[in-house]
Amino acid sequence: MEEKHAQGYRYGMVIDLDKCTGCGTCMVACAQENNVTVRTDESDKERSITWMELFKITNGEEFPHTEVSYFPRPCMHCSEDGHGGHNPSCVTVCVATATKLDLNTGIVSQIYTRCIGCRYCQAACPYHARYFNWYDGFSLIKPFSKGMERALSPEVSPRMRGVIEKCTFCHHRMMRAKNQAYTEGRREIKEEEYITACTEACPARAITFGDLNNPHHKVSELAKDPRAFRLLERLQTKPKVYYLSSKDWIRKIADNYLPGEFQPVSMKG
Repeated sequence: MEEKHAQGYRYGMVIDLDKCTGCGTCMVACAQENNVTVRTDESDKERSITWMELFKITNGEEFPHTEVSYFPRPCMHCSEDGHGGHNPSCVTVCVATATKLDLNTGIVSQIYTRCIGCRYCQAACPYHARYFNWYDGFSLIKPFSKGMERALSPEVSPRMRGVIEKCTFCHHRMMRAKNQAYTEGRREIKEEEYITACTEACPARAITFGDLNNPHHKVSELAKDPRAFRLLERLQTKPKVYYLSSKDWIRKIADNYLPGEFQPVSMKG
């Protein structure tokens, strides 16, 4: 049985950009696992929903010095708003208390039945990780052949029109793991029992998920790697998603430093 650590739980993710091939499997797995709706016309990207979004970035150099990297971006599950607050900015501005930071897990949840669709959280999120649902999910299934609704995951509720949705670190998987541990007489869940769908599906094993506060979890060790950084870290939102890269130009783009302010990190030692 895993021993409970004194700091509590803080589930997070480490994504190795040097391993990521940009295949998009994490996006597909996320959408399938969490019943993310797909419109018949996805050309309007302002109304598309992608909990796990994949960006392509380059170093801006001319051939043959061009380098390309891919940047998966789930919800960062921030710990603070960057201004000394005890909640992420999305939680702070939510007038309906439809989103909150779970202090027991570190996960920022989204309660769809409370959401009134004001989109304050969407405007406050510096990572653009929240999406407004413009259409009812089931209305997108009807035009297809009968029985398509059986492809939905029974553990995740489809979202109705007019609410905000986002990555939840596959919260239902944690609840499933807790139920399994309870039936086996355990109070703690093991590292391999709770991982996100994107982590499980990644063919390059570029995504690692676990408890950042547990020194026995691999994700805790990777987060302390000299190559580790967080997206827009200067905002002081304390995201629980870390990235790894040995390339300084990637770190420079991700941290959004102004010209002349970036200091490369030495990989020696």
